[in-house]
Amino acid sequence: MVGAVQSAGVVVTGAGGGIGAALARRFAAEGARVVVNDLDAAKAKGVADEIGGIAVPGDASLIIEEAREALDGTVDVYCANAGVGSGGSEAAGEDVWALAWDVNVMAHVRAAHALLPDWLERGSGRFVSTVSAAGLLTMIGAAPYSVTKHGAYAFAEWLSLTYRHRGVNVHAICPQGVRTDMLAATGSAGDLVLRPTAIEPEDVADSLMKGIEENRFLILPHPEVAGYYQARAADPDRWMTNMNHLQQKWETTE
Repeated sequence: MVGAVQSAGVVVTGAGGGIGAALARRFAAEGARVVVNDLDAAKAKGVADEIGGIAVPGDASLIIEEAREALDGTVDVYCANAGVGSGGSEAAGEDVWALAWDVNVMAHVRAAHALLPDWLERGSGRFVSTVSAAGLLTMIGAAPYSVTKHGAYAFAEWLSLTYRHRGVNVHAICPQGVRTDMLAATGSAGDLVLRPTAIEPEDVADSLMKGIEENRFLILPHPEVAGYYQARAADPDRWMTNMNHLQQKWETTE
C-alpha cells in the first residue's frame, strides 16, 4: 500500500475509461476516497459504482467545488487526466486548436487555481498531470496535441518548482502508447510510432504509484523515453533529422 494516498480524497478527471479509469481503480485499491469525473455521466457512474467511489460528471475544470464537497471538504490529490488527442497540422481548424488548448492546458490551470489556496494554507497537496511523451518529445501528424501537451508539461514543471517547498507535490506522467480509445484514434501515425510498444492503462497506474512512493516529478511508464529526451536535448538537429525520417516513412504509408 502507498501510504501517501491511503484515506486521501482523490479526484480523477477523464476517468470514465482508459488511463483515468485505471488510476481511479488503483487509488481506490490503495484505500483512497475517489471522485470519478468524466463528461460522460454514465461512464463516470459505472466506474464509481465499481470502485465504491463518487461520480461527479461534467467539465473537469469546473467541478472542483462539487468534488470537494463530495470528499467532505478536502481534495488531497487531483489527477488532471482528461485530455483530447487532436490530430492535424498547422492547418487544423481554429476550433480544433482552441479545444486542445482548453482541455489539455487551461483545464489544468483552472484546477490548480481552485486548489492551491487550500493546499498552500495547510501545506500539503498533490497535483498529477497526465501529459504524454509527446509533451517531452513530439508526435508526428498531431500538431495541436503535441503543442498543448508541451504546454501541460511546462505548467506541471512550473507548479513543481514554484510550490514544492510549500508542501505541494507535482507529478507529470509521460507515457508513449497506451491501449485506449485515444490510441485507436491516432490512425496510421499511431500504428507506426505508438502501437508497437503500447502498454496497458494499469501499467500507467503502477508507474504513478511508484512515482508517488519515490516522490518523483517525472514519471515515465516507458523508461526508454528518458533516453530519447536526453538525445533530443544533447543534439537537437540530429533528433529533428531522425524524426523527419519517421515523418517521411509515415507519409509513404498514407
